[in-house]
Amino acid sequence: MAAYTVDPLKNCDESGDCAPWLVPVAGIIGWGATAMALGLLLANPSRGYTVEATSGDLVWWKNRTARSRGDTGRMHPSRIASIRVDLRGENDSLSLYGKDGERLAYFDEELVPWPYDRWAERFQRAYPHIHIDKLD
Repeated sequence: MAAYTVDPLKNCDESGDCAPWLVPVAGIIGWGATAMALGLLLANPSRGYTVEATSGDLVWWKNRTARSRGDTGRMHPSRIASIRVDLRGENDSLSLYGKDGERLAYFDEELVPWPYDRWAERFQRAYPHIHIDKLD
């Protein structure tokens, strides 16, 4: 909206060159960025997790829409032996591993807030038996 506070006729440099068409273009780009941000805020509930108070289960969901429950899962944190946080390279990742050393499917970095290593440390404080395997 800041673009619309500029008078296009007074938007000139020292040499007198004016570009009044830039103001509406900047306004359109600003509105577009705002719309995309609002879209992400609306889509955000489509994935996430919670720890259910009654059972203590870790419950998660992905790809939820108004018409579909999406993919869901649940497990008790006692099944989690370790959390691997891989911070090497451009694509950080997070995975949960069971006591048998196998990766527990479907719960990954898409569900937890960034930075993943801080989330893993907070989760470990709640469940001290969990080991964090951090790869830097």
